[in-house]
Amino acid sequence: MICRHCNQAKVNRPRGLCWSCYYRPGVRDQYPSTSKYARRGVGNFCGTPPVPTAATSARPGSAEKIAILAERARNKQSLWHPDDVTMNPPVTAELLAQAC
Repeated sequence: MICRHCNQAKVNRPRGLCWSCYYRPGVRDQYPSTSKYARRGVGNFCGTPPVPTAATSARPGSAEKIAILAERARNKQSLWHPDDVTMNPPVTAELLAQAC
């Protein structure tokens, strides 16, 4: 196999690159990994992500909520906002009065 970047040297590094192209700054980032074990998709973010700017009124499990979660993951935000709608509404004084 020939290097995907220079089309001259034999491939001996991952991503289908030769030694010199693989270690040349910026070249490796131009070619995605060809390994079946490579991370795919949005990615795994380690750290403390920022809270999303706005809460959502989408019900958990709905297609709208799943799309919002995917968008938050792409933006490397926390998936859950403290004011997101939940399956169980919060207990309020009004609800307690109705129960009695």
